Amino acid sequence: MSRDPASRLQPGSPNQNWVRILLISLFVFLLAAFVYSKFAPHTPAVNLSYSQFQDKVSQHGVGDAVLDNATGNITGTLKDGQAYVVSGPNPVTSQEVTSITSKGVGLSFVTTSNSWLQALMPYIFFFIVFGGIFLWMRKSAQGQMSAISSIGRSRARLYSTERPRTTFDDVAGYTGVKAEISEVVDFLKNPGRFSDIGAKIPKGILLVGPPGTGKTLIARAVAGEAGVPFLSVSGSDFMEMFVGVGASRVRDMFQTARKQAPAIVFVDEIDSIGRKRGAGLGGGHDEREQTLNQMLSEMDGFEATEGIVMMAATNRPDILDPALLRPGRFDRQVVVPLPDLDERLPILEVHCRDKRISNDVDLSIVARGTPGMSGADLANLVNEAALHAVRRSSSVIEMEDFEAARDRVLMGQRRESLALTDQEKERISYHEGGHAILAYALDNADPVHKVTILPSGMALGVTQQLPLEERHIYSREYIEDSLAVSMGGRVAEMLIYKNYSTGANNDLVSATELAHKMVREWGMSERIGPMAWGSQGMVFLGEDLMHSRDYSEDTSRIIDEEVERILREQEERAFDILTSLQKGLNAVANALLEKETIDGDEVGRLVDEATGKVVSLNKGTSLSLKSSSSKTLDSELETPSVSMSDVD
Repeated sequence: MSRDPASRLQPGSPNQNWVRILLISLFVFLLAAFVYSKFAPHTPAVNLSYSQFQDKVSQHGVGDAVLDNATGNITGTLKDGQAYVVSGPNPVTSQEVTSITSKGVGLSFVTTSNSWLQALMPYIFFFIVFGGIFLWMRKSAQGQMSAISSIGRSRARLYSTERPRTTFDDVAGYTGVKAEISEVVDFLKNPGRFSDIGAKIPKGILLVGPPGTGKTLIARAVAGEAGVPFLSVSGSDFMEMFVGVGASRVRDMFQTARKQAPAIVFVDEIDSIGRKRGAGLGGGHDEREQTLNQMLSEMDGFEATEGIVMMAATNRPDILDPALLRPGRFDRQVVVPLPDLDERLPILEVHCRDKRISNDVDLSIVARGTPGMSGADLANLVNEAALHAVRRSSSVIEMEDFEAARDRVLMGQRRESLALTDQEKERISYHEGGHAILAYALDNADPVHKVTILPSGMALGVTQQLPLEERHIYSREYIEDSLAVSMGGRVAEMLIYKNYSTGANNDLVSATELAHKMVREWGMSERIGPMAWGSQGMVFLGEDLMHSRDYSEDTSRIIDEEVERILREQEERAFDILTSLQKGLNAVANALLEKETIDGDEVGRLVDEATGKVVSLNKGTSLSLKSSSSKTLDSELETPSVSMSDVD
């Protein structure tokens, strides 16, 4: 089959490559010939004046001579073998020729003429050099013009020839989320079912959830299930230094979507362009607001029957512009929360598919021991377990690797190079022992999982607690016990050493924040009553720049007094409990000094043996990857609680 002649000169074609190779070879050959003709080595010759040459001839010192009729130059060798060059008269007269030959000099004549190649070589060389520079500058200018002309085009990545292969089967857990957005899949597969009855699919679906919960994966699964093109773009791709570029890219993206319809347009991190208009220091960002305005217009302009579904993901729905969330635009919000116990197991199974897992590993136990972790956290946990198995030269991942990986994720990497003095180790032992004993003695506190005085991450010592069951609301008693446990390290130091140290800084920060929430947000203060003000707004939203609170100075003073009262009451409570269990505190501290790390079961045993009685009857066994675990305090603190002595 014959090829199209025009294709022979297409960029990157074999014919064009051969032409380029031939031109480069010709240029190299011409350059080598020119350089060789100019700089080729010659036999050194002595320059003689014409009078000196005549003297040599009259003295019979010249062996032979070659006379150039064109230039008058005379070359040859003397009788002593020395080559010479003479610039003779031009033209040479017959008398001069006779005077040379009469002295016995062998005279011959030549007529030289410059080669046309040699004559044109300098011009060819400079033509090629300057021509190459000109072509390079022209190509560079064309590239810049092309970049400028295409700057308004959308940067959305279109998956059309290879449609997304991700399906709902690849999204582990989240049964409720998948059921909620399954209508989108049904609409894209069978739009006639909806149009016949007069139903309209939501034009926009906003996926809301914490980072790492798989919002982008769910959007790809929707496209894979529906078998339609999938346009993916990040919110930051719309912003550029030139005015109007963002709006132009939005228009181009929707034009592309209409050509590919039915299709899904997915905007990741939409809060980067969808923030509230007119907010921020010094007024709003005009370019960002114009981009948002264009997106609002495009979303409200096309009809649902065109088969275009807009999806977006964000973890900050509170800062989005209200016009973006109204019906007709992003009129459905799908919450993608952190996975619960039943969802963590299938997520772990997905991430363990390509791993060598030992037969003794029970992923259901691992799932129970990882409360509050997102899908990304679980993937990182499995990878950390694999790395730990490699470090100990194991060919499979065992249960101890998952245990070490969880400690690495929750407490940080152990710092082997940090050397502590004996006095520091002893103080840290009593500090962590105070946390551990209160967690064991208080009925509503989460059980102790592990206590260590080995420096990990930024902490010098760590007391790790894991709850026994899934919690979604928290009682006042639970919060107060948590505050008492936070005060345990500081109180233990005061009880033993009669002074305080800087090791309780992290405990005090977390306890003060929790007490503030009790008073300002949860209505757990008798003096404040059933009022809540929420957390402080962010300055970058422009909402709290000039107005940071909506209560009076007297109320602010009462809040401070109530926070102080709550913290002092829990500190006194912790002091009374540790005073009564001081023998147990000494036993736990000595065990930490000896072993450096003990588990929750050993803490309970040491306290009971030292005091001669069972201190806590309602506590379950300490949690490890050999027992169950769950969430911890507050929706904002959904990871296992960790009490620690402060950073060094």
